[in-house]
Amino acid sequence: MKATGSREELIGCSDDVRAQSHESLRAPQDTPLTATEKKFLLTAERGDCATVRRLLREYRGRSEELDINCVDPLNRSALIAAIENENIDLIRLLLEEGIRVKDALLHAIKEEYVEAVEILLEWEERNHMPGQPYSWEAVDRATATFTPDITPLILAAHMNNYEILKILLDRGASLPVPHDVRCGCDECVASSDADSLRHSQARINAYRALTAPSLIALSSRDPLLTAFELSRELRRLSHMENEFHDQYVEMSARCQDFATSLLDHVRTSLELEVLLNHCPDGDPWQPGERQTLERLKLAIKYKQKKFVAHHNVQQLLAAIWYEGLPGFRRKGMAKQLFEVAKLGSMFPVYSAIYMFAPNSRMGQFMKKPFVKFIIHSSSYAFFLTLLAAASQRVEVLLLEWMGARWMRRLLEEWHRKERGSLPGPVEFCVMGYILSLMWCEIRALWKDGLLEYITDLWNIVDFITNCFYMIWICLRLTSWYIVQREAASGLNPWYPRERWHPFDPMLLSEGAFAAGMIFSFLKLVHIFSVNPHLGPLQISLGRMIIDILKFFFIYSLVLFAFGCGMNQLLWYYADLERSKCYHLPTGLPDYDHEDKACSIWRRFSNLFETSQSLFWASFGLVDLANFELTGIKSFTRFWALLMFGSYSVINIIVLLNMLIAMMSNSYQIISERADTEWKFARSHLWMSYFEEGDTVPPPFNIIPTSKGVASLLGCRQRSTDPSPTQDAERGQAQERHDTVMHLLVRRYVTAEQRKRDEFGISEDDVMEIRQDISSLRYEIIDILRTNGMRTPNIDPQDTQVPGKKGRVMERRLLKDFQIGFVEGVVNEAVSNLREPKDVFSKIARAIGRRGGSGRGSGGAGAKKKDWNALVRRSTMVRDPIGSTSEARSRHSRQSIRRYILDNKPSQLDPDRLVEYNPRLSDVLPAARVAYATFKKAKIQKEFDQREERQSCCSSESLDADGGSTAGADDVFEGEDTPTPTPGAPAPAPPPPAAPAASSIARPRPRSALKSPAPAPALAAPAHKDFRSPTPIEEDPREALRSPTPAPEPQPPGPQAPASPPSAASPSSPASPATPASSKTASPTPAAVHSRPQTPAASRPTSPPCPPCPPQADHPPSPRRAGVTKAAGKSKVSGQTLTGWL
Repeated sequence: MKATGSREELIGCSDDVRAQSHESLRAPQDTPLTATEKKFLLTAERGDCATVRRLLREYRGRSEELDINCVDPLNRSALIAAIENENIDLIRLLLEEGIRVKDALLHAIKEEYVEAVEILLEWEERNHMPGQPYSWEAVDRATATFTPDITPLILAAHMNNYEILKILLDRGASLPVPHDVRCGCDECVASSDADSLRHSQARINAYRALTAPSLIALSSRDPLLTAFELSRELRRLSHMENEFHDQYVEMSARCQDFATSLLDHVRTSLELEVLLNHCPDGDPWQPGERQTLERLKLAIKYKQKKFVAHHNVQQLLAAIWYEGLPGFRRKGMAKQLFEVAKLGSMFPVYSAIYMFAPNSRMGQFMKKPFVKFIIHSSSYAFFLTLLAAASQRVEVLLLEWMGARWMRRLLEEWHRKERGSLPGPVEFCVMGYILSLMWCEIRALWKDGLLEYITDLWNIVDFITNCFYMIWICLRLTSWYIVQREAASGLNPWYPRERWHPFDPMLLSEGAFAAGMIFSFLKLVHIFSVNPHLGPLQISLGRMIIDILKFFFIYSLVLFAFGCGMNQLLWYYADLERSKCYHLPTGLPDYDHEDKACSIWRRFSNLFETSQSLFWASFGLVDLANFELTGIKSFTRFWALLMFGSYSVINIIVLLNMLIAMMSNSYQIISERADTEWKFARSHLWMSYFEEGDTVPPPFNIIPTSKGVASLLGCRQRSTDPSPTQDAERGQAQERHDTVMHLLVRRYVTAEQRKRDEFGISEDDVMEIRQDISSLRYEIIDILRTNGMRTPNIDPQDTQVPGKKGRVMERRLLKDFQIGFVEGVVNEAVSNLREPKDVFSKIARAIGRRGGSGRGSGGAGAKKKDWNALVRRSTMVRDPIGSTSEARSRHSRQSIRRYILDNKPSQLDPDRLVEYNPRLSDVLPAARVAYATFKKAKIQKEFDQREERQSCCSSESLDADGGSTAGADDVFEGEDTPTPTPGAPAPAPPPPAAPAASSIARPRPRSALKSPAPAPALAAPAHKDFRSPTPIEEDPREALRSPTPAPEPQPPGPQAPASPPSAASPSSPASPATPASSKTASPTPAAVHSRPQTPAASRPTSPPCPPCPPQADHPPSPRRAGVTKAAGKSKVSGQTLTGWL
C-alpha cells in the first residue's frame, strides 16, 4: 500500500489487515501424519537424501499418502529441518521436487545459514511472479513463525549478520522508513485502526533493524552521524511511547555502543583528529590548524556519553587542555599548586596585555584552554571574595578598628541614614562584576540561541542569579529615590530599622542580594567538576536533586492537603488566641502577660501559616502544646491531633524514608558509571574553553579591546563567498574523512567477523557433525544397496539416534504429538468454583466494556498536519530482496561511463549504450550516439574533479573510486582491492560498489536537512558511483541522473518509461544543437520527469510524443528544465532531436 493510493484502496487495505488479524485467531487444523509422512520427515531430519529421493519418486502423485509439504508437530517442514541441520543437498533436492518454500528464507536467515539464503533467494527470483506476494508473505498467519512485517532484510539486521546483509543489499533489497509516531497519513491511520499493536510492533521491528551495527556500517556514508541521529531519535521516542520505553532505550544504547566501538579501532592521532573535527557544513579543518571538534560537539549535544568518555577522546582532549603548560601533569602537587597560584594572581596583568596586544606572545598564551580556565576561575574567585566582604560589611569593620574619630562620627551618621543610602565601595565593585557577568551571559545567549542556551542547567542557574542581582540593584535605586523624595517634601525619611515597613525596598533588596550570593557560591560546584575527586561527587549530587524534586512534589501535595484540613478545623480558635494577644488599646501584642497566645495564634490562623507549621513539624519544631487553644473542644482537639499524627506518619516516616531510599538508589546507579558521567561533564566544561572568544575575564570584558574596535570598524571582515581554494579544501577534508571512516568500518567489521569465528565447539558444530555422519551413513548404505550388496535393514523407528534433541524430535513424530488443549481435566478440577468464576468473569467483562468504550480526541483543536503530503514526498519503490540482474546492471554502468569517455562518437556501439540508459532501446542508433555525446561532457567533468582531488590527497587517500566510502562496501573483498588509476579504464567494480539506487529509506539526519546548498565545484562528487547499495534515503535526482535498467519484467507501475524521440526532418540551420559545455546547455535526462509536455501543434518539426504517465511513487524533482525548446540538430546523425533527450 502506497501513500499515494486512493482512500478506497486504503480502506480495502485496512480491511485486509483486519482480516489477517482475525485470521491469526483461527485455530490451526491438526492433520494426523501418515506412516509414510512420518518416515519422510524422519529421514529428512536424519539427512538421508537417498531415502527422501526414493520416497518422493515412489509416492509421486499420491498426495494422500505422502504430502511433500507435511509438517511435524512444531510446524516444521522437511525444508526447514534441512535448513536447521544445514544439509545443502537435501535443500536442493526438496526445491527440485517442488516443495512449498513458505518462510524458509526467513528461517535460513535466522539460522544464519548463508548458503541456504543464497539458494532460496535464487529460487525466489526464478519463481516469483510480479504482483504476487513472496513466499514468506503467503504463509498461513495462524501458524506463521514470523510476524507479517518481518522481511528478509529486517530479520538479517536483527541477527546483525554482515554477510547476509551484504548479499541482500547488493541485490537491491530495500527497507521502508518507519513513519513518525505522530504521523497522521492515511496509511498509518488505517494500519493503527485495524491493529494498533501490530502497527506499533512493526515500527519497533523497523527501528531495531535500522540500529543494527552491520546495517549502519554497510549503508551509511557517515556511520557516526547516523548512529548519533538514531540514538537521539530513539531516546525521543522512548519518552513519547512509554509502553515501549525499554525497547527504545535498548536500541538507543546499541547505537551509542556502535559509535563508541568505532573509536576502539582508531590507531593514530591524525585519524582521531580527522574524525572529531569533521564538519561538512562549516569551514573545512586541515591538519595543523586549531581543532574545532565539531563532531565531538555534536556528540555532547546528543548526549553520547560513552562516546565522549572514551579513552581515545579523553586523551585528545587532555592534550589540547594542557597545551599551554607542557609538562604540567608530570609535576608534583606542590609545583602544580604554585603554577596555578602564579597564573591566578596575575590575571589582571594578563587581561591588560591581551586587551592592548591580543596577537602578542603573552596574548596568545592567554588563549590556551587551561590558562584561560585558570584566569577565569581566579576572576570569579575574586568576585566571591567581594561578595563575602560585602556580606561582612568590611568597610564598617575597618572604620571601627582603624578609623579616626571623624571617621567614626561619619560612620554613626551613615548608620542613622542607612535607609535609602548609596552602595559602599565594595558594593559598587560587586555591581561592576555583575554587569560584566551579565554581558557574558548575553553573548552566550546570542551565540548559542535560546534553545541551546537553556539545555545547560548551569545557564539557568546563572540566569536566576543575575535576576536576583538585578532585583537588588533596582530596589536599591528605588529605595534611594523614595528617601530623596520624602526628604524633598520635608519629611524625615531616616528612622531606625525596626520601624521600617515590612516590605520596604531596602529590605527586599537585601533579600534578593542574599539569594544571589547563595547561588554564586554554589556555582563553585561546577568549577570543581574538573577535579577527579570532587567531579563524581558533583555528578551524584546533580542526580539526587532530581530525586529531591520528585519527592517535594508528593510532599507538597500531602502538606497542602493536611494544611487545608487543619486550617478549616482550627481557624476559629486561632482567632481567639490572636484577640487575647492584641487586647491592648494601642493594638500592640501583649508579650508580657499573653506570651503563649502571642506565640501560638499564628500556627493555624490561615492556610499559609498552617502549611508553615506542618513543614517545620517535619523537623520536630512544632509540639503538641500548640493545640491547647482557647475554647477548643475535646472532639475538635482529638480530631486535630489525629490529623497531625497522620501527617507525621505519612510525611515524616513514609515519604522521608522514601526520599532516603531514592537518593541511595540514585547514588548506587550513578556510582556504577560515575567515571563515564564525570568525564562527560568534564568534557562539556573543557569544550567551553576551547571556543574562540570570551578570552578576557570579567570585569575586563566590558572594556573595549583593540581587537574588538578593529572588528567594529570593519578592519577584520572576512569574505563569506566560497573561493576555489575553500572549495578545494572542503573537498580534501571530505575525502580525508571518508578515507578514515572507510578504514574504521573495515577494521570494525573485520574484528566482528573474527569475534564470530573465535569461539569453541558449540552445539551447532556438534549437530553439523552428527548430520554429516548420518548423511554419509545413509549415502553409503544406498550406494551398497544400489550395487546389489547386502545392507542392514534400517528401521525408521530405530531409537538409536545420537543426541537428546534428535531423540525428542523423532519421538514426537512417531507418537503423533500435537500442540493443543486437553479438555476435561481442568474443568473437573475447578467444577466447584464455577459459579464464582462466572460472576467474576462477568464483572471483568463489564469493566472491560466500560473502560474501552470511550476514546479521547487527542488534540482535535490543534492545527492539522498534512501527513499524506509528507509521506508522499518520501515514498519510494520497495523491494524486499532485489534481484541479481539489478546488481549486475549497476555493476556494468561504472565501466560503460569510462567506455563513453575513451571512445569517439563514431566508435561508440549503439547497442552497448543501452546498458547506460535502458530507455535508449526505443530510439534509433543515431539518437543513442547523440545522447552519449551530449552526456560525455558531464561525465568527463566528474572524472576530472575526482582525479584532481586524488592528486591533492594522494598521500592520504586509500579509497579507490573517488576517495569516499559509504561504510564497509568492500570489506569482504579483503584489503587488496585494486585502485584504478585516473584516466585508465576502470575495472569492473565488485557488487557492493554499485550506486545507491535501491536504498533503504532511513530518516535523513536533521543536520543534513539544514545544510546549505553545496558549492558548484562539489556538485559532482555528491553523486559518485563508489557508494554501496545504501539503505539511507538518497536524493531522488540520483535516480533521474543515472537510471538503472529493469532486469526483469515488472508489474505496470507509475514509473513507466518516457516516450522515445522520433526522427523528423532536419531542422533549419538557425537552430543548431547547443553545446554540452555551455552554461545554457539543453536539458539533460535528469529533467525528463519535470519537463512539461509541449502540445503537438506547437512542434511541427517532429511527431508528437505521448505524455509520460504520472509518477506516483517518486516525489517531483526539485529541478525544473523549463519549457521544451525547438528541436535541436544532432551533430552525428543530422536528425532532429526532440525534448525527450
